[in-house]
Amino acid sequence: MNAELAAAATGLIGVRFRLHGRDPATGLDCVGVVAEAMRRAGIEPVAPAGYRLRTVSVAGLLPFAKANRFEPVEPAEADVVLAMVSPVQPHLAIRTPGGFVHAHAGLGRVTCLPGALPWPSVGGWRVPISLHTNGN
Repeated sequence: MNAELAAAATGLIGVRFRLHGRDPATGLDCVGVVAEAMRRAGIEPVAPAGYRLRTVSVAGLLPFAKANRFEPVEPAEADVVLAMVSPVQPHLAIRTPGGFVHAHAGLGRVTCLPGALPWPSVGGWRVPISLHTNGN
């Protein structure tokens, strides 16, 4: 389990939402939350660009997972969860002890959703710390 990733994600709660956002100073989207949490946990992410907010496929997020060598798992604490918030909107969240940290476009900020996800999970990934940690 990567407690540092979960703690880093929790530290992003309240950051403004911005589509394709990668900088907490200007805003983050769901991919930006995962990338910035990785960065804060000492992992240099490879973040995608040019994906669409609405799509019927999760295929646009798969290169992100592959580039970062995410390991497919049944998501547990501190893992990245891939969910479908609607039939045309894949979404990423990080599972933490308090719930799921994610960028909420409707609220306009990064938030934590306590309890179970209200959307169907279509997969999950574990960030392999040993492959990414800065300095190793």
